Amino acid sequence: MPLLSKSELLDTIVSAIVDSGWNVLYLSGPEHPFQLQVYRQGESYRILVYIWNISHGGGAARPADEYRIQVTGTNHFQQQPGVKTLVLGWWQEIGVFAGFDVRKHSGVLGFSPSLQIRKPSLEQAAQTGFAPYDKGNQEIAIAFRPDFFGEYVRSLESLHDFGQSSQDLAALETVSQQPDVNTAELPVTSQARRTTVTSVSRKLRDAKFRKSVLAAYSYRCAFCGLQLNLTDAAHIVPVTHESSVDRTFNGLALCALHHRAFDQSLVTLWEDYSVRCSEEQVARLTASARHGGLQGFKEGLYQTIALPNIVSDRPHVDCIKLGNEIRGWLTRAT
Repeated sequence: MPLLSKSELLDTIVSAIVDSGWNVLYLSGPEHPFQLQVYRQGESYRILVYIWNISHGGGAARPADEYRIQVTGTNHFQQQPGVKTLVLGWWQEIGVFAGFDVRKHSGVLGFSPSLQIRKPSLEQAAQTGFAPYDKGNQEIAIAFRPDFFGEYVRSLESLHDFGQSSQDLAALETVSQQPDVNTAELPVTSQARRTTVTSVSRKLRDAKFRKSVLAAYSYRCAFCGLQLNLTDAAHIVPVTHESSVDRTFNGLALCALHHRAFDQSLVTLWEDYSVRCSEEQVARLTASARHGGLQGFKEGLYQTIALPNIVSDRPHVDCIKLGNEIRGWLTRAT
């Protein structure tokens, strides 16, 4: 498989940021390293990204499962206050990143150095979303799927610090293999690391749920059919409710507009899969002169939702009933 150019690697990074639910701004031109701003919902990080293609380690003296990035074009990694420096590899063959701890390579790099990671970690990341790799000497490399990119940026330093404790690293490895594990029962040495373990677990479950829901609906909004990479995976029974589950039958693929309208109880689905608009909400909006675009909004809605082909992936009637009850739908809205 041909190696990607630097501009193609930048495109891969930007796609990964968006795929992980974050937004991105370009802070510099196309030169490497890339300077970007990633942000969402009040969180914002400036990042400086070094990236190379991952290739096989090669050579009889090296382990057969060793893969690496060959660092070229720089003799040191820049580090700036208030900026997160990412040192990444991209393995095009299976579509995963490898992240390395820049703090372990803060000096002069020397001539064409390489940074290593093992194939099993890369392959596990492709399956579960994330995998730590212990390089020894308290250095941890992180293999991760594109939909984990935002979480990697957010928890960058904390994730790479897990090499400081074998107990904490074991907890992180458990979560990477079993995202549904009860993280409260995992032994860790600090509250900060427990927070990271819990955050990683939640992200892996969210990514699994999002991937399954969007695939079930062919990445189309169930209410209007829009694709354009503008669809989200919405929980029918909100994720904060004790009865909510991260199962496809408790999910809907919704475009950004209809996801927000669904959360605000302006629109919903009924037990017969019909799409309903709240007349109570419409009356309230009309009374406050905030009903502009209402007719077009209604005309853009399907009469019944677009259903997944697999019956078991379709919204479960119990989820619909509970979701509507929680959102205040006490009578059939038309």
